[in-house]
Amino acid sequence: MQAADSKPFVSPYSTAQQNAVVAILAFAGMGSSFMQTILMPIQSSLPALLGAPAEDTAWVITVTLLTAAIGVPIAGKLGDMFGKKKIALVLLGILVVGSVVCAFANALPLMIVGRALQGAGMGVIPLGISMLRDVVDPKRLGTSIALVSATLGVGGAIGLPISAIVTEHFDWHMLFVVATVIASVSFVLIALFVPKTGNGTGGRVDILGAVGLAIGLVGVLLAISRGNTWGWGSAPTLISAGIGLVAFALWGWYELRTKNPLVDLRVSARPAVLTTNLAAVAMGFALFSSSIAFPQLLELPEAAGGLGFDLLTASLLLMPSGLAMLVMSPIAGRIERAVGPKPLLVAGASVIAAAYLACVFLPMHGWTIAIVNTVIGLGIGLGYAAMPALIMGAVPRSETGAANGLNTLMRSFGTTVAAALVGAILAGATGGDLAGSFRIVFVLGLAAAAICAVIGAFIPKPRLDDELHDVVDEEAPAAVPTGTVPTGTGSFEAASRH
Repeated sequence: MQAADSKPFVSPYSTAQQNAVVAILAFAGMGSSFMQTILMPIQSSLPALLGAPAEDTAWVITVTLLTAAIGVPIAGKLGDMFGKKKIALVLLGILVVGSVVCAFANALPLMIVGRALQGAGMGVIPLGISMLRDVVDPKRLGTSIALVSATLGVGGAIGLPISAIVTEHFDWHMLFVVATVIASVSFVLIALFVPKTGNGTGGRVDILGAVGLAIGLVGVLLAISRGNTWGWGSAPTLISAGIGLVAFALWGWYELRTKNPLVDLRVSARPAVLTTNLAAVAMGFALFSSSIAFPQLLELPEAAGGLGFDLLTASLLLMPSGLAMLVMSPIAGRIERAVGPKPLLVAGASVIAAAYLACVFLPMHGWTIAIVNTVIGLGIGLGYAAMPALIMGAVPRSETGAANGLNTLMRSFGTTVAAALVGAILAGATGGDLAGSFRIVFVLGLAAAAICAVIGAFIPKPRLDDELHDVVDEEAPAAVPTGTVPTGTGSFEAASRH
């Protein structure tokens, strides 16, 4: 793969410093994604714990999804403007506050507030990926991106059994004490050991664009995530979707006409960026199809067509998937260096498709699900390593945070659609229909993975004018952080790869 810049990037940091930064950002990413599964072990008990009906306590899960979706692209843009480290610390600070609020919450309103604040922490992952571009040597960048990107799945997979163990032996509020400790440690480590790179582009915050994006996302995602409960043809669902779509149309019109937009739609419309984001939606769907189906299949009583495992055993059977993503990250980095991110994405989607194909034809037992889910984890590890590399190879440095944030949002959109659709299919199944419903879910996962592979195969290389844009963007050297001793020479040129 050829670099998109006129000079090769040489990191001013020692190997030890680079390793420390990668490890810290990976830890922060796993802690942030852990918040997505922290309540899974007690989800069915929330009505009794919070003294509210199940329809209302569902907002404890939904609100985190919504704030994460809104916050990720906004945080990415703010990171580009005012410094990625500074914004990452702000997000982790909000995450700490949200975890403390939840730790003391005994009523639904306060819990919803805390969970909304926790959702903001998801923006740390795309910001961390973007920071790697300014710190890590090109020969190690692919592996580092793969590791931090994999934390989107690793944190959730590892967090599920941890949450189950905590809730079995302690009061449920201890979950949020653990979350507070993880977020606080991440904050301190980033503040002390992650260097401040670059000066940021500065400029005025596009507040109107942020509000428009928030309204659009809330409208559409609310309709998708709550459609099963409200009814897909009900007035609340249709009104919510309508408001979201109209808001998106007006937002897009405004973003194309403002000077410093929250999301540069012209950059996002570049063929390499657009197709990568479409592939991200499909891969997000493929990932969450199994994340919804396998826990239900493992935990449902045998009389109802499930396998009858308790929560902890089911969590331990599913955990190897997250570990597979972690193990795959150095392998994915080497493959990316050898053949580029595009074949890596196609390979990852193909592995996932093969795993779902096995689900369609093989009988499902505990050990079968553990193996198949691990294979899916390997495929996700490859795909999640490829997408940030594809994005960073097609956008200028000044748009890295925003572009990675948008790509993360597209993955989250795919998972939201999967959760709604899979939930509707399984909720409508009864008795003997359950096995057929699970098979339909696996076929949908297979189709999504196949679509991702096809889209990935047609992702084009960035155009020549895109590359020249990157070169011009890199002409101004970034500031070397105070207190660091460069180990090499050279300016902060991007290690963009095609």
